[in-house]
Amino acid sequence: MRIWSDSFEHRGPIPAGFAMGQPDGFAANRNPHLAWDGVPGGTRSFALLCIDPDAPTVPEKVGREDVEIPVEQPRGDFVHWAVADIDGDARTIDAGSCSDGVTARGKQAPPGLPGARQGLNDYTGWFAGNAEMGGDYHGYDGPYPPFNDLRVHRYFFRLFALDVARLELPARFTAADVQRAMQGHVLAEATVYGTYSLHPSPG
Repeated sequence: MRIWSDSFEHRGPIPAGFAMGQPDGFAANRNPHLAWDGVPGGTRSFALLCIDPDAPTVPEKVGREDVEIPVEQPRGDFVHWAVADIDGDARTIDAGSCSDGVTARGKQAPPGLPGARQGLNDYTGWFAGNAEMGGDYHGYDGPYPPFNDLRVHRYFFRLFALDVARLELPARFTAADVQRAMQGHVLAEATVYGTYSLHPSPG
């Protein structure tokens, strides 16, 4: 199975139109186009995760003009999209069909992907306690790495072909819930990734 995007080249930069943030603030925040083929027989549904494994682990340094986050700082995962129960006959997700613009306090019923369920992304935790932005962020919300981060962030779109039509998930599910629920049901996996940085001269 393979996956690709017409919105960015594999391992290449993601255009700002598919990001949540750009140098002067919020960006268009459209989801990128994705397509796949080579699906194994017996596939009844797909799960899709978008994860940035390069998120800084020292939040006190994020967004400060007096310090830069070094490339070698330990990193963690930041989830940008978690989708379950994509129809087994689906082969494409159109650009902008699931997210088009920034929704303060998060999208509660993201569009696109008929029949699929879109879980919480990690902006839910990032904006927690923010009076203007705090809320449950469902569906896709794109890259917005710190402008003072010297590391170029990578955004992995991971597609899983599953032998079940529906995963057992809580109502407010996360990527971790999807990963647990699909154990023993994965027939194939395919990955494509793009990069993004807001630092004027990233490492």
